[in-house]
Amino acid sequence: MTAVINSTASLGQRGPIGVPVPPTGWPIGSYATYAEAQRAVDHLADSEFPVQDVTIVGVQPMVVERVTARLTWGRVLAGGATSGAWFGLFVGLLLGVFSTGPLLSPLLTGLVTGVLFGLVTAAVGYASLRGRRDFASTTQLVATRYDVLCEPRTAEKGRDLLGRLAFAGPANR
Repeated sequence: MTAVINSTASLGQRGPIGVPVPPTGWPIGSYATYAEAQRAVDHLADSEFPVQDVTIVGVQPMVVERVTARLTWGRVLAGGATSGAWFGLFVGLLLGVFSTGPLLSPLLTGLVTGVLFGLVTAAVGYASLRGRRDFASTTQLVATRYDVLCEPRTAEKGRDLLGRLAFAGPANR
């Protein structure tokens, strides 16, 4: 499976809007991280290479979920109260702008209502899980490697430029 990092139609191919088009071209570089592939394309751009002929392709994508914390009732309720407070302040500010009285009353009403609503919503959501997911996490889509592809008409020049970049070493990047 291959994921295309460049969201535009790759390498000059055009298809109907929203329809994925597989990348084409010759590989001119392969990198372990997206940052390295991005640095390679930046080098090509700095060398006045026609970068519109280049596509970065993430090969063998995988979903990585990193666990960030253990969830407890206290953490869940604190998060619910905080998000509810922000929403309540926003609603209270809107009410205060359109009311004729002082601004403090709608702000406090919105804040208290938001905190209560956030607490209830968070508690119901967490209780419904019944301990099946007692952790917080972040999810990323990453690839095993990142290939830089190029149109055949400019691939040799691109490969030469990237070869010079690799030969120059990390200090000259």
